[in-house]
Amino acid sequence: MVKNLKKQGIPYLCNMNQLLLIFIGGGLGSLTRFSLGKFIQENIDKTFPFGTLGVNILASIILGIFVGMVEVKSLTNLNYKSLIAIGFCGGFSTFSTFSNDTLQLIQNNRMLEAIMNILLNVILCILATFGGIALAKI
Repeated sequence: MVKNLKKQGIPYLCNMNQLLLIFIGGGLGSLTRFSLGKFIQENIDKTFPFGTLGVNILASIILGIFVGMVEVKSLTNLNYKSLIAIGFCGGFSTFSTFSNDTLQLIQNNRMLEAIMNILLNVILCILATFGGIALAKI
């Protein structure tokens, strides 16, 4: 199919190896997200979505480390990007879960916690990405 698209002059963005690496990374990221998110949620506080928050922060750190390594070590291999940044971090991060957690808090009239969830996820994940980039440069 990809070769047919190329023959027809239709651009495509990746080859089968990249797709396979994205698939593998995404699966591993999803399994890790489920396991770690559940572990955090069951061991910290069941009333606030700390599992999602923890996973989002960790995913941001991992992506930040990867971005920092690309900058420092000039990693340009698309296979690394496909496996780690697109696949694993894409499967591991949980924006849709974060959105649903926040909506549930709003629907349960827990507005302060909903706002806190939004602010913590956005601010801490940005800081985590920045920290990951800084760690990779050490």
